[in-house]
Amino acid sequence: MAITMTDDNWSAIMKERDTVLVDFDSPYCGPCRAAAPALEQLDRELGDRVAVAKMNVDEHPSLAGRLGIMGVPTFVLFRGGQPVNKTVGFRSKDELIGTVRAWLDNPR
Repeated sequence: MAITMTDDNWSAIMKERDTVLVDFDSPYCGPCRAAAPALEQLDRELGDRVAVAKMNVDEHPSLAGRLGIMGVPTFVLFRGGQPVNKTVGFRSKDELIGTVRAWLDNPR
């Protein structure tokens, strides 16, 4: 199950986990809802190596704005609290898992 990120828990989660995939979404976005099963599968397959999180941009617009989130869904992979990969638009399970694995398997 994906972590629900908020302005309040953002820093703690980023400090707690080395690698975090954040799905910036909105409940009114069809492609966001379509991506939910892919995120659940990614969490089942890689949840021991990466935290999978969702952030509602309607409820947290200031943080989304600071991170340059212009559309949803936007998937941002963070390592050590820093963004390392950003993709905008619907992504399949295989695309999401491939992106995350490439970064996980890439030593810093």
